[in-house]
Amino acid sequence: MTDLDGTWTDESDWSGFDGDGSEDGEEGVAVPQPTLAVVGRPNVGKSTLVNRIIGRREAVVQDVPGVTRDRIAYDALWNGRKFTVVDTGGWEPDATGLQAAVAAQAELAMEAADVILLVVDATVGATTTEEAVAKILRRSKRPVLLVANKVDDERLMAETASLWSLGLGEPWPVSGLHGRGSGDLLDEILRALPESPRDDFNPVAGPRRVALVGKPNVGKSSLLNRLTGENRSVVDSVAGTTVDPVDTLVELDDETWRFVDTAGLRKRVNFASGAEYYASLRTKAAIDSAEVAIVLLDASEPISEQDLRVLTMAVESGKGIVLAMNKWDLVDEDRRKEMVRELERGLVRVPWAETVNISALTGRAVRKLAPALRTALASWDTRVPTGRLNSWLTDLIAATPPPVRGGKQPKVLFATQAATRPPTFVLFTSGFLEAGYRRFIERKLREEFGFTGSPVRISVRVREKRGATGKPGKPTKR
Repeated sequence: MTDLDGTWTDESDWSGFDGDGSEDGEEGVAVPQPTLAVVGRPNVGKSTLVNRIIGRREAVVQDVPGVTRDRIAYDALWNGRKFTVVDTGGWEPDATGLQAAVAAQAELAMEAADVILLVVDATVGATTTEEAVAKILRRSKRPVLLVANKVDDERLMAETASLWSLGLGEPWPVSGLHGRGSGDLLDEILRALPESPRDDFNPVAGPRRVALVGKPNVGKSSLLNRLTGENRSVVDSVAGTTVDPVDTLVELDDETWRFVDTAGLRKRVNFASGAEYYASLRTKAAIDSAEVAIVLLDASEPISEQDLRVLTMAVESGKGIVLAMNKWDLVDEDRRKEMVRELERGLVRVPWAETVNISALTGRAVRKLAPALRTALASWDTRVPTGRLNSWLTDLIAATPPPVRGGKQPKVLFATQAATRPPTFVLFTSGFLEAGYRRFIERKLREEFGFTGSPVRISVRVREKRGATGKPGKPTKR
């Protein structure tokens, strides 16, 4: 293989390259993983156990029943095997209202899972709810593991024997809080999980997922109601009416989308408390599970630190972004001139995001959101062929070579797109590339290939000097 400057490069130099998680030829789409659904009645410690299984504190835990209301998926790794854990809301067979919706989410998780984990509070024992759940699960075609949670010491071990009466096999005594027995449970989970998910379930199929994000009272719920034509979300002039993300199917421009209305973020997650803390976590989870985010800004007010914090969260998530300037019906000529200056200063991080001026109240231009969303998603999925990429990069570097560093000018030897969603490029070099030059390459990439509405990531791999044997070292990531 030849370098971009025409000299010969040994391909073995790059034998250790892992493509930032993607092999050559892959399209950057995550490989499907088997799924474990964690179900049970409210407050038996499902989310605590989920945190123990995934090895980190992501699921929201509070000593109040009903904190978890939606199905939330997390990636888990144990003994070299990856799988997906789905945390669910408490399951009640005779639930009504909100609890009925929570129960429906749990039932959907059970249908979609490869293995079901039924969690029972060992300090309480089997209730009529568990007996009703067990009756359903015994008819299920999925493997079911019965977990006796909150077994924090030996005194409760004897209590778990009574759970054999549920007819789901041996109960596994664990303590989600302290980790007692969790290793044995994880080994059993791996034995029950198939190597690959069922063919009849595709977790990425269906409408494209759109997260509506913004500071409190910016008009997210009003926009969702305008798009659906009904009062799907509660709207009030009091900031912070929405706490939980609300999933809604929206027909927009002859296409069905899944919109998620999220809570407004007032503070950094680290400084939030109580319900606001949990709302912040759920909003972050909603962005992470979406494919594109509509960041709403109040066009009638100056761009605030809260706005920039929400925008930063969306950018760092790596998802497509559309900026929606809401309340445009309140903007006069003077405010428009001020806004131009504010956007130049405040949105310097996302000059590539498309901006749509809308009014959720009057319906002005809301139909323009669909084309902007499609553009962002198309950019997010774009892959540039390696040959075309390197041909373009050869001309770019010939015209504007990298700056000299330490008396030497680094060479860009080869480039490849390692992943999509978002587009991720890797440059193999003979030396470190300055951050300014990487930003220059990103800017030129956008001019040539588009990527409107999508972040672009550039990684540099520096080839180590050849050792005494004459063999090349392994590339290092910078």
